[in-house]
Amino acid sequence: MTRAEGPLGPAVRPGDPSAHQLRLFLLLADELHFGRAAQRAFMTQPAFSQQIRSLERRLGVELADRTTRTAGLTAEGCALLPEIRQVVEAADQLRLAAGRQACGPSGRVVIGSFEAVTALPPIPAILEELLATYPGIELEVLRMSFVDCADILLEGAVDAAFVFPPLPAGIQTQALTGMKRVACMAAGDPLAAEGPLTLQQLSDHPHIGWSPKIPKCWRDFWATDPRPDGKPVQYTAHQVTEFEPALTAVALGDGIQLPPEPARLLYQRPGVAYVDVTDLPPCSTALAWRRQDRDRPVVAALRKAASHQLT
Repeated sequence: MTRAEGPLGPAVRPGDPSAHQLRLFLLLADELHFGRAAQRAFMTQPAFSQQIRSLERRLGVELADRTTRTAGLTAEGCALLPEIRQVVEAADQLRLAAGRQACGPSGRVVIGSFEAVTALPPIPAILEELLATYPGIELEVLRMSFVDCADILLEGAVDAAFVFPPLPAGIQTQALTGMKRVACMAAGDPLAAEGPLTLQQLSDHPHIGWSPKIPKCWRDFWATDPRPDGKPVQYTAHQVTEFEPALTAVALGDGIQLPPEPARLLYQRPGVAYVDVTDLPPCSTALAWRRQDRDRPVVAALRKAASHQLT
């Protein structure tokens, strides 16, 4: 190794660490566990780990010890921890000072979210830009179910929300990232090893039943009901309100679900398999708000941040 190189590559690096990366490292130092730290950051674990790797490359040292199931800090990570904390605190003070000079909303802002939607890109970056735009904001993420999502939005209980369309009338949306959907089925099902599949091959597999409290437009879309051949979907007697409770029934072989493809990563469970389906309609994440809130500063800032991430 030459003097021009460090343990992680050339000493000349492409850029300085971002304040966001430094904050993620402080979360890791606090939790000493990549999974828990990623949850606190509203990120998937691979995305979180990638940011820590990028920080290490930019600093030229390894910060986290990945040789055990937990994430300890290296000697360099421990030594740099006070310095990193000072930099983050200085950045926070800068935000506060800028907030006092800026004209904009401050205080508590509530963002609604379906289950793990806030972990999906580009949503973490959108929230980060919102906080950078309005340093005086205190962000709270409210977990919504598919039953109460529309009511929470229409009643103004949240300022905006990150959701999976479709949604009932009166709610406006801005599409974010499109994605494939997959069949979630029992790992022991013979078809689980045959993918990719077609909806016709799944025609005799009932769909885990949704609660009738969930808006019909949402139930029909996520069950792909009716199917392309016009046949209605058969449902089990379950009345689930979220994807998580359906997984137990799926593992037992009671039926299937047709979730977004990222469920492979976010909802790995014993006895559950995710299989590609070639003719399954895609889905997307979206930023949602009440029609009358479109031009509120917070919603406008979120819409602008979303546009930045999609260009």
